[in-house]
Amino acid sequence: MPSAFTPPDLATLQRTLALQRWWFDPEFLGMDNLRTGRPALLVGNHTLMGFLDAPLMLTEVYAQTGRYLRGLGDHIHFRLPGWRDLLIRYGAVPGTHEHCHRLMQQGESVLVFPGGGREVMKNRGENYQLIWKNRTGFARMALEHGYDIIPFAAIGADDAFDIRYDSQDFQQSRLGQWLIRNGWMDRYLRGGEAFMPWVTGLGFSPLPRPQRLYFSFAPALTTANQQITDASVWQLREQVKATIEHEIQALLSYRQRDRSLSPWRRALTRPSRTGRNAHTDLK
Repeated sequence: MPSAFTPPDLATLQRTLALQRWWFDPEFLGMDNLRTGRPALLVGNHTLMGFLDAPLMLTEVYAQTGRYLRGLGDHIHFRLPGWRDLLIRYGAVPGTHEHCHRLMQQGESVLVFPGGGREVMKNRGENYQLIWKNRTGFARMALEHGYDIIPFAAIGADDAFDIRYDSQDFQQSRLGQWLIRNGWMDRYLRGGEAFMPWVTGLGFSPLPRPQRLYFSFAPALTTANQQITDASVWQLREQVKATIEHEIQALLSYRQRDRSLSPWRRALTRPSRTGRNAHTDLK
């Protein structure tokens, strides 16, 4: 269960992320939708790798609302020494029903990416897609606790890298085929879903391109006093999903019209390019 947690100092967070913020020059839309005065469950799309934009968003929400979001993380993160300790230090907990229940009992604002690690470990052509399978846990928890849900979208990070080798490539390799035949692909890599793609950024380096990051927060969806049935849980889940997909499309259009990028950033990025990571239309 989540233990007592004290949020990190805001000024320290901002100093730590100063270079990252300068490199990605994030823009935040719809911040007024976060100022409800009530704890909320923030639900959004996870981006490639996941570490480029999430810390910047968490810090901006903290700075503008005074609420520090407690993240629900994919279990795979908490199996990695060092990385696990870093996540716990910044308030993340494994994404289980029990942990979410306790955080909501404590009146915490919670951050969840229903796509989990699968949306972080993307294959080519999956930019800005929601890969939620049949997950409904976040919707049920919100209904059980009467929590507002604030859907949000993030774009930019999926375009900061090119995917050179992904899970589908690995599964077609000799090693991948051997792992599949022996059952190890399912046992250790979730059928290939936990395979981290090989990516490159600037040139052929691991340095991400300085894509501007854009975030958009939709108005809160109220769940108080709603009946909890399998049908209502699924309906809420689909409403949140549709809202996020709409926000993603709106941000992609907004980025196309953005003329405020500096010349050096434009020279090093290709925000509307069609390539190996090409954005797939969500319509």
